[in-house]
Amino acid sequence: MPRLPALFVALPPSVLAKRLGTYLAGCVVFAAGATLFIHSDLGTDPLDVLALGLKEHMPITIGVAQAAIAAVCIAVWSLWNRRRPVVAPFVTFFLCGSLIDLMLLADLSWMASVPSLTAAVLLCAYGSALIIMSGVGIRAMDLIVITMTHRWKWPFWLAKAGIEAVLLGLGFLLGGPVGVGTLCFLVFVDGLIQPFMALNRRVLRLTNHGLAEAPAPPGQVRVSA
Repeated sequence: MPRLPALFVALPPSVLAKRLGTYLAGCVVFAAGATLFIHSDLGTDPLDVLALGLKEHMPITIGVAQAAIAAVCIAVWSLWNRRRPVVAPFVTFFLCGSLIDLMLLADLSWMASVPSLTAAVLLCAYGSALIIMSGVGIRAMDLIVITMTHRWKWPFWLAKAGIEAVLLGLGFLLGGPVGVGTLCFLVFVDGLIQPFMALNRRVLRLTNHGLAEAPAPPGQVRVSA
C-alpha cells in the first residue's frame, strides 16, 4: 500500500489539484448535508448519532468526537490487518466534523424540518460521491467494512449495515438523535451515491479515482490515498 506523500508526489500537479479540489468540495458538501440533518431535528446518520451522543456526555465538539471515532476505527483496522495506521480517513472525519461545527453556527431557523431533511439527503449523497471519486480518502469505518468482506466473505452492504448498526446502537444509548432522518440516510443516501457518480462522469467529466484503482491482491485491502 503506497504511502500518502509518495503517491501525491507521483501525481502531475494538475491531476493532484483536481483530485484535491474534488475531495475538499465533497467534504464541504457532505458537511452541509450533515448540518441540515442535525438542523431538521428528525434524526441524523449513524455516525453523527454517535458523535452527538458523545457530545451529550463530554465537553467536546462534533469534529473532535468524529476524530475520536475515526481513531478507534483506524486502530481496529490496523491491528486486525497488522498494518500501519493510515492518515487519510482520520483527516476526512476531522475535517467534515469541524466543518459541521462551523456550519451549525449559522442561523438556519428560516428552513423548515422537511425541506431541510430533503436537502440533507441530496447533499450528503452528492458529497459522498465527490469524496469517493477523488480517491483521496476513505471513511475510517469503511476500512473495517472492507476487511469484513475480505475475511468473512460478507456482502459489502451487510458488513456496512452491521458497522452502522453498532454506531447507531451506541449513539442511541448515549442519547444521540434517532428518527426518520436516520432511516432516510440509510435508505436514500447510499442509494443515490452511485447515480451521482455516474452523473459526475457524464456531465463534469470527472474520473472516478476511488473505484478505478487496481484491485488489491486476495486477502489484502487497497486504500485509495
